[in-house]
Amino acid sequence: MNAVINCLYRTIAAAGVLAVLSGCAINNLPPAPASAATADYRYLIGPLDTVNIIVWRNPELSISVPVRPDGKISTPLVEDVQAIGRNPTDLARDVERALSKFTRDPVVTVVVTTFQGSSSEQIRIIGEATRPQAIAYRQNMTILDVMIQVGGLTDFADGNNAVLVRGKDGGKQYSVRLKDLIRRGDISANVDVRPGDVIIIPQSWF
Repeated sequence: MNAVINCLYRTIAAAGVLAVLSGCAINNLPPAPASAATADYRYLIGPLDTVNIIVWRNPELSISVPVRPDGKISTPLVEDVQAIGRNPTDLARDVERALSKFTRDPVVTVVVTTFQGSSSEQIRIIGEATRPQAIAYRQNMTILDVMIQVGGLTDFADGNNAVLVRGKDGGKQYSVRLKDLIRRGDISANVDVRPGDVIIIPQSWF
C-alpha cells in the first residue's frame, strides 16, 4: 500500500512540476509591444478575394472576378494574370501590360471588393478561442479586434498564458494577457497585431 501511495505522490508531484515549468516558460516571454502597426502597409491580394478590374473607356474589358485558388485571375483578352501576393496597384500595372498587346495605352484600376488576404498576411488564432480561424489583416488591427472576430475565449482557456508568435520577426514569441483584456476589461492588455501573426491560446490546467 505504501508503495502505491508513494508512486501516486510521485506522479502528482511530476505533474505539478510539469505544469509549473510550462507556465514559467510561457510567463517568461516578454510582453507583446503595444504598438506594432506599420504606416506603409499595403494590402496583398489572396486566393478567393474578389477584384473589380476597371479599364477606362473600355467597359467591355472591365469585369469583376474572383481570384482562383491557384492565385490567378482571367479577364477579357487576358487568360491568366498572377494576382496573389500583388497589391491592387501592381496588379493594375500587370493587367495594363497584358492588355497593351490588344489595345492602345490601356488605363486600368483594380478595386478589391471581397477580402480574404494572402495566407502570409493572415492572422491565425488557434487553441481555446470560440471560433479558431485565419482572418484577413487590416491596418491598425489590435488583438482585441481579433478576439472579437473569433468570439472570445472558451470556458477552458488560459487566456493570460496566451502566446503571440510574430512571423514577420522570425517567429519571435510574446506573452499576451487575453483574460485580463476580454473578461476584466483591462485595456492596457490590448496590443497591435501585424500581418502573419499567430495567436496560441492554451487550455487551463484547472
